[in-house]
Amino acid sequence: MTDHGADLLIRAAAVHTLLPGQPPQRSLAVRGDRITALSPDPNGLDAWVTGRTTVYDLPRATVLPAFDDTHTHLIFAGYSAHDVPVHQARTIAEFLDLIRQRAAATPEGEWIRTTTNWQELNLAERRMPTAAELDQATDRHPVLVKRGGHNDVVNTYALRLAGITEDTPVPAGGVIGRDADGRLNGRLIDNAMGLVERLVPTADRARHIDGLRIAGGQYAATGIGTVRDCMVSLDNYETLLAARKAGALNTRVRALIAAFGLSSATEVESLLDAMEDWRYSADPWLRVWGVKFALDGGLEAGATEEPYACDHSFSGMLTWDPDALAESVEAVVRRGWRVGTHAYGDRAVRILLDVYERVLRNNPGLPAGTLVMEHGGLAGPEQRARAVALGIPVTIQQPLLHDTAEVEREYWGPERVAALFPARGWIDQGALVTAGSDFPVGQFGAMRSVWGMTTRQTVIGVQGPQHAITYDEAVALHTTKAARLHDEEHLRGTLTPGRLADLTIWDQDPAQCPSDARRDLNPTHTLVGGRLVHSPES
Repeated sequence: MTDHGADLLIRAAAVHTLLPGQPPQRSLAVRGDRITALSPDPNGLDAWVTGRTTVYDLPRATVLPAFDDTHTHLIFAGYSAHDVPVHQARTIAEFLDLIRQRAAATPEGEWIRTTTNWQELNLAERRMPTAAELDQATDRHPVLVKRGGHNDVVNTYALRLAGITEDTPVPAGGVIGRDADGRLNGRLIDNAMGLVERLVPTADRARHIDGLRIAGGQYAATGIGTVRDCMVSLDNYETLLAARKAGALNTRVRALIAAFGLSSATEVESLLDAMEDWRYSADPWLRVWGVKFALDGGLEAGATEEPYACDHSFSGMLTWDPDALAESVEAVVRRGWRVGTHAYGDRAVRILLDVYERVLRNNPGLPAGTLVMEHGGLAGPEQRARAVALGIPVTIQQPLLHDTAEVEREYWGPERVAALFPARGWIDQGALVTAGSDFPVGQFGAMRSVWGMTTRQTVIGVQGPQHAITYDEAVALHTTKAARLHDEEHLRGTLTPGRLADLTIWDQDPAQCPSDARRDLNPTHTLVGGRLVHSPES
């Protein structure tokens, strides 16, 4: 067997396989896209070396599996590679100037989009721009300013194109923003976003593919080898297929096709019909994971049991009628697909578990992991116990909490912010819990997420230290547990012969780093299927 040799041999200080009880190995061989051998001796695989073998002789390095980001938005990151980079602005004047510069180079009437990974509290004015202010940047182009996945701000041109007036009915589960005088301010939340976004032309495919290439490389540079993209439209998936064909994917992608804007099982059935051609794709780089629903809003509109700290008459909102959601989820699982549903506030968590319990009761024998809770932000012991009893996995996103804690404190108050993403409780109560970033709301990065889960550090200091977990637990949430969520434990998550050669190389052992040093620690190399997707020369 060794006569055929290895394509790659790595000698390192430690190769952490993540197999329970196995001590660190010292060398690892790759042939094709698979790991073929490991040895506790740094020279134990030298017989695999041939004239075509690439050898990494790294006596101080540490090797780990590549990490999964189990709730993120690569599609948004791909757009952002070419959108107006408003995340660089520190004042509204700078924000507007960036849009103004793009408008000067854009034909009149064409849409202008911005990056989505910014927070208003990072601006000196500590608020979002208004439609009137966007008009100052350009009144000759429709402008779409996105902040995360739940908020848009548009200029008057865009409002006019969409036919939005002060008399426009507010869609259920949405908000059409107004200023103190009752006039439209350009802000659209959750189900109201579709009023404008339906008009935005599909991005130029070649441009978006290039953006996905850039964005995937950025994920890989932080140690992420697989992304679970939780908001992919039908057209987005066609773009991902084209990107895969062009060799432009630098991470594996598990796509959740979004049911956003839909409100009935009949509409969902049409979505499922459109997905049918992708059912049997066996490509290890790209596949459809399932369907994504959202039951409540995000930071500003998550459905809570108690009123908001900033408005005692408001407890967030549901974006689906629970009965309609239950019927729609049943339609999905009866067609053999999985479901991930956004539930952020504690009221949404409770109602989602009601919905899932009904679906499980009506459809006995569903495979484990068919129904997943996305976020489970505010989930107390009682609801966590229900989720575990029902066999519902949950994805959590500590980077989201880190980056948005100050915003969330204004809406929910300090006690609820400290209770968000209770990783310790989920693990102790026996849940299958995995970790991600929720980029663009949180910043992606393997060790950045591990650092956050082990410290509970945020932009306003440590929040809920009782919910912190250990380094090993945090790594597992991105590797072995993530592979289980994807039903890919036989392929990924550990470094063993026969599994895919998805691995990261670090110039120091992250487990031995001072905690604060982990936050910005990135690998020197990331390989996916034996292919080098990040290196010092990248």
